[in-house]
Amino acid sequence: MFTRTQQLIGPEGLARLQSARVILFGVGGVGGWCAEALVRSGIQHLTIVDFDVVDRTNINRQVVATSANIGLPKVEEMRKRLLSINPDADIVAVNQRFTAETSLHFQLSTFNYIIDAIDSVKDKAELILAATQTDARFFSSMGAARKLDAGKIRVSEFRKVEGCPLARALRQRFKQMQRFPERKFTCVWSPEIIAESGTMAHIVGSFGMRLAGEVIAACIDE
Repeated sequence: MFTRTQQLIGPEGLARLQSARVILFGVGGVGGWCAEALVRSGIQHLTIVDFDVVDRTNINRQVVATSANIGLPKVEEMRKRLLSINPDADIVAVNQRFTAETSLHFQLSTFNYIIDAIDSVKDKAELILAATQTDARFFSSMGAARKLDAGKIRVSEFRKVEGCPLARALRQRFKQMQRFPERKFTCVWSPEIIAESGTMAHIVGSFGMRLAGEVIAACIDE
């Protein structure tokens, strides 16, 4: 299954991917594509977290959403999809929302990599604060809505994100709380804003793939 991957990154690189413990919060637009890329690349131990169900409005952009699974839990449907790709993978599905009250349940310090693809500013801020208190490598997606040009997607440290309404809202949230991230972390983002609302598959897919690529590169290099 991973012959082509091993040809590219070598047996040691593949072994690092297969031994890494990864947790991903949010398997909607960005997170779903990220999860798929991780498992297809060789990640074996992946915990996916989401509390939502598939809605008809998700079909235009979310890899987990089809006309056949409307109303079903996203995290369970994503687990089925990932296991259909690699039946030997260790995929743990947690149908729960990450909040300040539930954060301890996830035992973030037991993971090597933490990935944030949460939409809610409140929950996202809590995850960032909690994740940056651990030794895990942490990666976060900023807003993928209201964009069309995948070529404008960038990767940088959170403090260097510019022109992103979600990043601006997070900074305001941290200031209001008087609580701030404990350390630097990597963000996938884009400064493009072209509409009042709306999201398309090629953008969230590109965000998710770029997010997965950053995690894979970090894993191989360690």
